Amino acid sequence: MPEMTQTFEDAGKYGKEFMDTSLKSMAALTKGAQAIAAEATDYSKKSYETGSATLEKLFAAKSLEKAIEVQTDYAKSAYESFVAEATKMSELYTEMAKEAYKPFETIVARAK
Repeated sequence: MPEMTQTFEDAGKYGKEFMDTSLKSMAALTKGAQAIAAEATDYSKKSYETGSATLEKLFAAKSLEKAIEVQTDYAKSAYESFVAEATKMSELYTEMAKEAYKPFETIVARAK
């Protein structure tokens, strides 16, 4: 009978440990998702402001050449901004995945 009691105690211990680890992982995912949402909001706001400013410059352009210059500058800037933002978002997702996995590292190491 003592073996069965020990088995239940072990199961309870491992169940609690897994639950604690899962909660830590979920907290890391939540924190990462919040950082990603904040970054996306900031990028959207900046993009809107840049687009609005460019539109004002286009309306103020005195010639077709100036309008083309404004549009070309905007396209270049928008592309560079998008590439930088995509890189930053990729880094945020990578960091979120690492942080969410970190609590499970000890469990995985013991299973090997």
